[in-house]
Amino acid sequence: MSASGAGHSRAVPLHAAMPDVSALMSYAADVGLSVPAPSGAAEPGAGEAAVDDKSDSDTSAPIRLAHNDAPAVAPTKAVVSGPMAKMVRPAPGDPWGRYYVGSEICETCHAGLFDEFSLTVMGRSIKSGKVTAQGKMECETCHGPGSGHVNEGGGRGAGHIRSFRKTDPATSVADSNAICLSCHEKGNQTYWPGSTHETRDVACTDCHTVMRRVTPRFQLAKKTVMDTCFQCHKDRRAQSQRTSHMPMREGKVTCASCHNPHGSATEAMLREPTVNETCYTCHADKRGPFLFEHAPVRENCLNCHDPHGTMHPNLLVVMRERLCQRCHTNPHNQPGLGVIGIANSMRYAVGSSCQNCHTNIHGSNSPSGSRWHR
Repeated sequence: MSASGAGHSRAVPLHAAMPDVSALMSYAADVGLSVPAPSGAAEPGAGEAAVDDKSDSDTSAPIRLAHNDAPAVAPTKAVVSGPMAKMVRPAPGDPWGRYYVGSEICETCHAGLFDEFSLTVMGRSIKSGKVTAQGKMECETCHGPGSGHVNEGGGRGAGHIRSFRKTDPATSVADSNAICLSCHEKGNQTYWPGSTHETRDVACTDCHTVMRRVTPRFQLAKKTVMDTCFQCHKDRRAQSQRTSHMPMREGKVTCASCHNPHGSATEAMLREPTVNETCYTCHADKRGPFLFEHAPVRENCLNCHDPHGTMHPNLLVVMRERLCQRCHTNPHNQPGLGVIGIANSMRYAVGSSCQNCHTNIHGSNSPSGSRWHR
């Protein structure tokens, strides 16, 4: 076979095609790349003939690197080519030019999630086509126009779909809460703006779950109101386990019986104007009015009681004798109680209870009840 024929029958060795290839290969090694090793030695005559026979355009062709050693390039999301999702209605003013596609197309990919969602209040509203004051309920009511998400083939965050995850850098807690408040900013939620929970970046989804039915009411994230609140309020969980506690563990009251977690116009997010009014919703017998009123009782029930739980009877903040002695120091005016320092003078104040005699410490209507004896 002639030299010309040999050049067309097999690839020309790299070192024969380009005399200065050693410098190029050295540069490739310096930058971390590799090239295919030169093929075995060829007959000089054949190689030279092949080079002479090839045109200038052949010698200027780019050198191909090994596929596995190609330089790393940040992957880019492929643009989906194909039919676009059908528009149900436009979304004027959307910064990404998206439009609404309806909930039916969402169910195509999220069928399993739809089965759980259909058991919730919002899921039933979507399935039934119920029209609310804000319009017909759809997935896009909360998650935003879905055309971009669908046309890009789905995936987490694709098409600027709105997520309610706190870890999503594209969505803030305030933005997510604003979606919920667009329908729920009334009733108990009226005081949410500026409330303690709002200013501390608590998200609606921290306490409520929309996509699954965990509780019969309120779509709570945990099985009970207590467990939902105790996610953050660990100290109150410990107090509720003390010997003297409100009947929350027994299911008779909950944290929400006294507090409005969405905010209020009073201290500690109480439902009533004052602490005492909150207590009187259950303890109406302590409300009065009384002919003889006990000043600390009338001032604040928390002077003597801790409603979250204590180790003393009746939720008292300290044991009964010491509780009274915080205000009523000896000498006591009653015979037998004596003065501090005299033998046996404190046996009635310490070893017994002030309420053995002063029974109506919350107030008395008896004509002789100025000392709350009866």
